[in-house]
Amino acid sequence: MEHAITIQSDDVELAATLHYPTQQTAAVQPDCQRYPLIIICHGFIGSRIGVDRLFVKAARSFSEQGYFVLRFDYGGCGESTGDYGAGGLDVLIEQTRRVIDYGVSIDCVDLSRVILLGHSLGGAAAVLTAAKDHRVKTLVLWSAVAHPHNDIMRIVGKNEYEKLPLGGTIDHHGYKLTSRFFDSLSQHQPFEQLRKFTGDVFVLHGTADETIPVDYAPLYQKMFWLRKEGQCDLELVFQANHTYSTTPSTTELLEKTGDWLNYTYKRNKEWNDWTI
Repeated sequence: MEHAITIQSDDVELAATLHYPTQQTAAVQPDCQRYPLIIICHGFIGSRIGVDRLFVKAARSFSEQGYFVLRFDYGGCGESTGDYGAGGLDVLIEQTRRVIDYGVSIDCVDLSRVILLGHSLGGAAAVLTAAKDHRVKTLVLWSAVAHPHNDIMRIVGKNEYEKLPLGGTIDHHGYKLTSRFFDSLSQHQPFEQLRKFTGDVFVLHGTADETIPVDYAPLYQKMFWLRKEGQCDLELVFQANHTYSTTPSTTELLEKTGDWLNYTYKRNKEWNDWTI
C-alpha cells in the first residue's frame, strides 16, 4: 500500500510517498511487530520518482521485503513547493531531518533501524545528515557525490558557473541556482563529516558512471573504515550508469542492497545475542 503525504519543513511543503511493508520477513521483529524504515534522498534537481522510475521500483521492492519506505521531493523539486536554487546543502539537510521527524513518528517503526538511502547529491546529503542526527542508524549510498561544489559545478558546466554573478543566479534546466547555493556546497565536505556517523554503511556505484566518478566509492569505504565504530561494505555494479537505467543494473542494485540490509540485520542481531 502506498500513501501520498505532505511534510512541512519551515515554509516549504515537501511532497512524499509512504510505502507500507506488504509482508513480514526476517527483517521484522515479530515479537513487537516493528518494521525498519528506509528514507530515500534523491539527487540534484531530481525527484522522488527517479530517472526511469528508479526510486519507485526501489520503494516497492523494499516494501515487499518488510520495510516502511519514505521517498520525498526536496523543496523546489518534483511536487514540493519552494525554490530549490534558493538554498544549498544546509536546506537539504534540514529538510531531510524533517522527513526523519515524520518517519520516526509512524506507529510500528523500529527506531533502531532507521536507514537513509541517498543517490548522487542525495548521498552527500544523507552522509551529512547522519553525521549530525543520531536517529539515523544505517547509510546506503548509491553513486554518492563526494565533493559537492566541484561535482555539481562539473554537472552544470564550468562555463555556465563562471557566468554566475555575485548574489545573482544562473539557469540550469529551469532551476535558478544562486551563488548562495554554490557557497553552501563548498562549505560541506562529506569526507570530513562522515566520521561522526558510527553506524553501518553500504556503498554502491556503477562502473560506467560518467556523471560521478566510480573512484569515489573506494574512497568512501576507506574513509568510513577509519572510524572507530561501524562497518562499511562496497559493491560495484558492472556497466551500470549513474542512474542504473537498464533492467539488469536496476535488478542487481536492488538485490545487492536488499541482501546487504538483511545480512547486516542478522549479523548485528547475532552479535547482540552473543554479547548478552
